[in-house]
Amino acid sequence: MKGLFLVEPVVAMYAFSSFLIYPLIQQYVYQRLWQELTNTSYPISDNSSRCAANSSTQSSYHKEVQRQASLFSLYTELLSTIPSLVVTLMLVAYSDRGGRKIAIIMPLIGTLIYCLAFLTVSFFELNIYLIIGSSLLSSLFGGLGTFLGGCFAYIADLCEDGRQKTLRMAGLDMMIGLLSGVASISTGYFLKAAGFNWPFLTSVLCQCLIIFYVIFILEETVKKAPSDAIILDGSTQPSALKQMICGVYQMFARATRRCKIVLVLLMLIFTSFSFSDVGGTSLMTLYELNEPLCWTEILIGYGSALSTTMFLASFVGVSAFTYCGVPQLLIVLMGILSVISGMVLVAFAKTTLLMFIVRVPMLLSIMPFPVLRSIMSKIISKSEQGALFACLSFLESFTNNVSVAVFNSVYAATVAWYPGFVFLLSAGLCVIPLFLLGVVAVIGVDVTKEMKKPQQELIEDDDQNSSLLS
Repeated sequence: MKGLFLVEPVVAMYAFSSFLIYPLIQQYVYQRLWQELTNTSYPISDNSSRCAANSSTQSSYHKEVQRQASLFSLYTELLSTIPSLVVTLMLVAYSDRGGRKIAIIMPLIGTLIYCLAFLTVSFFELNIYLIIGSSLLSSLFGGLGTFLGGCFAYIADLCEDGRQKTLRMAGLDMMIGLLSGVASISTGYFLKAAGFNWPFLTSVLCQCLIIFYVIFILEETVKKAPSDAIILDGSTQPSALKQMICGVYQMFARATRRCKIVLVLLMLIFTSFSFSDVGGTSLMTLYELNEPLCWTEILIGYGSALSTTMFLASFVGVSAFTYCGVPQLLIVLMGILSVISGMVLVAFAKTTLLMFIVRVPMLLSIMPFPVLRSIMSKIISKSEQGALFACLSFLESFTNNVSVAVFNSVYAATVAWYPGFVFLLSAGLCVIPLFLLGVVAVIGVDVTKEMKKPQQELIEDDDQNSSLLS
């Protein structure tokens, strides 16, 4: 059977199956901890407001369960983050030689293990702390960063034209946002109708279908080592560790000084903007649950659904602006300004209507990510795409985890006197990528036509690097 060069269905199904259970995980853990700590069934309330007063005993139970649930999430993150980051660097960088499919299949297997563990614990009502062990095991296969790094590198292999590359990368971001939104909304109805077991089983079946598609239908883009690839010790199949170190090193070493500066600045823009954006948006649900909004689960679901339109609007924006010939740096600028305006409005939103309206200025907030990936992908050679997206996936995953921890700490310290401070902080930190974007605009991003180092110098560099890694 002839293979297909379509990775978009893989991303769409992965986003749906993953976000189908992500909202359930916290709810399941919370309910199990409630049953274990109180020896009572979990109370189901139909109150229209989450700010309704509870009895002192009920309130103390909630606080203790929330503390235990927070510690559970903390242990899970600590044990899974570091292995996942290391595997992301190794697998995605190694995909320059071993093929892109290995960086896509491995995290799919890890996610399947995680879903099976949840299904087993839920069906047989086993100890929930077994889930922490399954999270550690699944992280050894990589995570979301590994999967997306492999998919973006796959797209970069297929697209020669810069405009096509930008649009297809923006399309991947759009699919992740839309399908995750659809899955998050349907989760509540699924849970109410069938309980926890059926959503977990559905996710397992989806993961099996994705793995079948990737193995038997998705065509590999890396058929053989590229002509400008690095050869270590005369071997065309170096170890993953050697490929990771050498690939990342050569990505910078083989470029001119101007290319290095632009590439580093673009990476700094990408990470600093991700830090500000993710840190602010991660706290919107807590802000909506707090006074004076006091949103219910229904309103939060509608708010999340409206937030997913940002991915669709950003994709339409990137497509329209690219078609009209708008400079890519200007597209990035509009995306950053979209986040700044939205975060400032959120900080002063005190009514439900205004909280819905603040999503409108943020409709273009996703645009900088695919555009920056496309710009960086055009700067380096095709043999270094895996190393580039390995670095980006590592930096993005690390930055997102740090930003969530930092912004949650700041929110806990400032919620008593001004809950909206974290959103003003998010808007203020966007000044950093704005400044760096101005520097890149002065230098210029059209560095692809610059001559690389002479071939003889490259050979000498490769020989030196080979001796160091041997």
